[in-house]
Amino acid sequence: MKGRVLIIAGSDCSGGAGIQADIKSVTALGGYAATAITALTVQNTTGVFDVLGIAPDMIVHQATVTIDDIGADALKTGMLHSVPVITAVAEFIKSKANGIPVVVDPVMISQSGSRLLQEDAVDALIANMVPLATVLTPNIPEAEVLSGMKITSEGDMIAAAHKIGDLGAEAVLIKGGHADGDKIVDILWRRDGDVEGFEGTRIPSENNHGTGCSLASAIATGLAQGMALSDAVARARAYVREAIRTAPGYGKGNGPLNHAHPVTG
Repeated sequence: MKGRVLIIAGSDCSGGAGIQADIKSVTALGGYAATAITALTVQNTTGVFDVLGIAPDMIVHQATVTIDDIGADALKTGMLHSVPVITAVAEFIKSKANGIPVVVDPVMISQSGSRLLQEDAVDALIANMVPLATVLTPNIPEAEVLSGMKITSEGDMIAAAHKIGDLGAEAVLIKGGHADGDKIVDILWRRDGDVEGFEGTRIPSENNHGTGCSLASAIATGLAQGMALSDAVARARAYVREAIRTAPGYGKGNGPLNHAHPVTG
């Protein structure tokens, strides 16, 4: 076991996304997962039915006692649903995790279309969390919100990543899964101007619940294990693709992934 990842995110009771997907991904890739839960969600593969937010001071307390004792080699943030939560988590990172790589998954909408970020919290996310990101991992709809532009091509993805980078992120990975076509291209932009594309064929599947959470946590695991960002992204993409390909087919909606495939084969 190598690489301690502290995950600050919401819980998915159905096990496919959120903290549950994060823990599975980190563990399957050989890391150690610790958590600070930001919200309890009542959800399954068909939708999100209720959300109970955790008090910001309780979130920070969870994260503080964990990092003070276990430590962390990387952080991953997921569902930060309100302005007070975003503000508290950002202050925690600045005070207790300075110098530790941070993967920020700017969770806004669930796979089923339910809002997981309050509308008045978008500006707070941009102002407080984006500048702390070692790498930010938006999908195309999230990147459109963060960049303020419509994305319809790979060129648009690069331009949007640059705009988001100008908000303070060290690197931006825009995931192309929401684009049309059989080819999926993810764009990794770095502050030094380097742009790298990761291309793959689309896997026809409805089993995509928690793909964003899983990818971000897999990247965080790679960084925690000392991998270069590009290598961490490449391994994370391969991990999630195989998890989709071998998904068990559970649920009546967007089904969960097979997070355990590196262990079970």
